Amino acid sequence: MIGVIRVFSTDNKEILNQHGKVITNTSNIPTVSKCIQDQPLGIFNDETEAQAIPKIVELGKELEREGSKVLVISCAADPAIEELRTSVSIPVIGAGSAAALTALSIGKSVGVMGITDNAPAAVENLLGSLLVGYKRPDGVTNTTDLLTPQGKQNGIEAAEHLISLGAEAIVFACTGFSTIGLAAVLREKLTIPIIDAVEAEGLFASYLLKKSVLSVSSQAGFL
Repeated sequence: MIGVIRVFSTDNKEILNQHGKVITNTSNIPTVSKCIQDQPLGIFNDETEAQAIPKIVELGKELEREGSKVLVISCAADPAIEELRTSVSIPVIGAGSAAALTALSIGKSVGVMGITDNAPAAVENLLGSLLVGYKRPDGVTNTTDLLTPQGKQNGIEAAEHLISLGAEAIVFACTGFSTIGLAAVLREKLTIPIIDAVEAEGLFASYLLKKSVLSVSSQAGFL
């Protein structure tokens, strides 16, 4: 099972489980999702990230105790990833680094889309010289702004702007884009690869989980 850590607070089970459903739909592996407490707006600056770090670590430890074999921090900034990795005995994947590493495997120029002023360091540092530009869709300060027809059009225009800068692949630096299905919209309109951060974290996590199962089976004499 893959444990999914959401870095905001919600009592809405459907919203809580959205990223887990994306991972299960793409990997056919069950997930369990938990969210941090007392942060309904999630992480949006250094202060809120500092508040979230111990909560993320405790959630990760709880998920490991309850049977998760791989953890994903479903946030493109990869908050608390190093702290959590030193606190649990199972692999920990961050959405931002997973998306960036997926782009690196293509080896082409990359444009990054997000809703903050700048690309997350977890993404920017990994992409290095392949990063040709970052764009926040016009008028977008949170993912719900993209739910309107105009918002979706702004998302398409942001991607087209990045292509005009030389991008040959687009990376989402916001896991909320997965929640609203922006990848499907862009894939219908554009011909370059669209790398969804939640799909990417699920790809890495499912690979590690399958490798873990194969290793255990081999040690038990089943392979």
